[in-house]
Amino acid sequence: MAACRAIDQAPRQIDLHLPPSLRLDDDRLFAICEVNRELRIERNADGDLEIMPPTGAETGARNADLTAEIAAWAKGDGRGVVFDSSTGFLLPNGAMRSPDVAWVLRTRLAELSPQQKRHFLPLAPDAIVELASPSDDPETLHRKMREWCDNGVQLGWLILPDPRQVWEYRPDLEPVCLDEPQAISDEQRLPGLVLPLRTIWAPNF
Repeated sequence: MAACRAIDQAPRQIDLHLPPSLRLDDDRLFAICEVNRELRIERNADGDLEIMPPTGAETGARNADLTAEIAAWAKGDGRGVVFDSSTGFLLPNGAMRSPDVAWVLRTRLAELSPQQKRHFLPLAPDAIVELASPSDDPETLHRKMREWCDNGVQLGWLILPDPRQVWEYRPDLEPVCLDEPQAISDEQRLPGLVLPLRTIWAPNF
């Protein structure tokens, strides 16, 4: 029975604490992520690793829909580039994070060298979306959203499918909770984008 219960439980994040002498610089961390593509690996501001397993099918489908919608808008808008959940960003506090969807202005990317563009991007995105999985701890996600804004992100949406909530984060402002919105937008920062959430609340498969 114990084995059956273990199988039913959703896989959870593993936190790997490293002593200061073994903490990874950006290049070594990139190399580890390259050979462990089946895992999503992040580094927190203390230098410890946070290792997340692959998502379930519902979360994967939801994230694909979000990325496709924002990418389609970005093509028409033309000002920025969309990155998926496999892209790492090096934050000013020393963390390396990978949001589910990120958008960065082309003017900022133009300042980077070709080598920098092949590795983790040394900047915070202009806007990000984080999508909760069933195994995610909401408070941990809220801490990550605060970290994003503290490090330069101008707009963050945290989507919690089970309570059907979206939390909007902006620098120097208290987060705003939206209950079961059918779409989200920010005309000031992302003009013209209306992100539908129908398939987030009820996946179409």
